[in-house]
Amino acid sequence: MYGEKIETVDATVSGNFAKLMNWADVYRVLKVRTNADTARDAKQAYEFGAEGIGLCRTEHMFFAPERIAAIREMIVSKTVEQRERALEKILPMQRGDFEELFKAMKGYPVTIRLLDPPLHEFLPHEDSEIEELAKDMGMSFEELKEVVIGLHEFNPMMGHRGCRLDVTYPEIGVMQTRAIIEAAINVNKEGMNVIPEIMVPLIGDIKEMKYVKDIITKTADELIQNAGVELKYSVGTMIEIPRAAILADEIAKEAEFFSFGTNDLTQLTFGFSRDDAGKFLNDYYEKRIYEFDPFAKIDQDGVGKLVEMGAELGRKTRPDIKLGICGEHGGDPASVEFCHKVGLTYVSCSPFRVPIARLAAAQAAIKELENK
Repeated sequence: MYGEKIETVDATVSGNFAKLMNWADVYRVLKVRTNADTARDAKQAYEFGAEGIGLCRTEHMFFAPERIAAIREMIVSKTVEQRERALEKILPMQRGDFEELFKAMKGYPVTIRLLDPPLHEFLPHEDSEIEELAKDMGMSFEELKEVVIGLHEFNPMMGHRGCRLDVTYPEIGVMQTRAIIEAAINVNKEGMNVIPEIMVPLIGDIKEMKYVKDIITKTADELIQNAGVELKYSVGTMIEIPRAAILADEIAKEAEFFSFGTNDLTQLTFGFSRDDAGKFLNDYYEKRIYEFDPFAKIDQDGVGKLVEMGAELGRKTRPDIKLGICGEHGGDPASVEFCHKVGLTYVSCSPFRVPIARLAAAQAAIKELENK
């Protein structure tokens, strides 16, 4: 224990460490991006050598006190018009967030994932909190309680979330697309050349992908035309459902890039929850059924085969398709080596794991050269 607060400094890539990282960059083939939802994280990752954002989780921007009220208003809305009024309040907040991310990445690509979690996550569940929120929303306790109960899901990970939200509520996809495209137009007017990547989560069928992509492109193209500017953008998807990996050649007809969401892909392939698996996985390690945590290091025998299959099928339909990985595996050296081996374009990981991923990517490339 120290008697007083100790002054600290931010971690930097400098000196011999910077020299080592520069050597690594000469050899590596894989690009390294970061998972970042705030300008602060994006700037940190950029300083560590990140070459873009591979995953921006837009829902993380909604939980601030000044924003959650508008989100809750949107959730309890009973008509499209009510929902659109609530979404209009959220629009400038999202647009401002995206502008900050684009600026922090200084022109590097930014992949923004549309809203992913089920809506019940934004609502309170204790009666006292529901009662307080009901007063704020001008509703009765019973009315709001009914909404909360109605949104409850027995298995929310496999429930009404991801692209399914945009199928049910297209106005959410419209608002988020507006925020992304308007932000890109604004920063490009300041001299940048941002090409936003809009990612649709939890796709399992090409018809889902086409439905949501049509919402995005219609909204984006109208905005770009009305602004009288030129702006390129791309629309892709997360491959996180096994069915999507199996049907990747079909889905690639609509998706311009894939990002393998290996957190959910691992859960859905193994059939157990990352949150609950700790209750029994130690028994599996002790009895040598599993030798490692599949959420920390990619399971190459099962999940890896789905990634490799999805990559091959995607390239078969769209030879120039951009392929990334944005689960926690993106910062694990063994998983990075696997991503290099199957020919992905980039890995994406948390900001402080970016140097590890850069080094691992270089080691994978050198190892491949030595084995030839």
